[in-house]
Amino acid sequence: MYFVCIAACPTGVAHTYMAAESLEVLGKKRGHEIKVETQGSLGAENVITEEDLARADGVILAADVAINNKERFDGMITLECSVSDPIKHGDAVFEAIEQEVANG
Repeated sequence: MYFVCIAACPTGVAHTYMAAESLEVLGKKRGHEIKVETQGSLGAENVITEEDLARADGVILAADVAINNKERFDGMITLECSVSDPIKHGDAVFEAIEQEVANG
């Protein structure tokens, strides 16, 4: 499966990048292709493109702040969680989104 993700924390520094790394590493370990956009103190990095959205099976929004351009995910299978969840409970995050995709 291909998942696009957003990672964002209130300060936009440590937890944003820790969550992004966790999503990438664990997603690949589970056999998925992952793209993580970070929205932090440096602005948006690794921005999700229209092409990414067109082929994505689902979206993971790991954030404790408002997401910029969230409407681009309207109509997509989406899991919203705290930015700390991929760091502390990564398997549970992926199990939840995989279940959502499987159930359509």
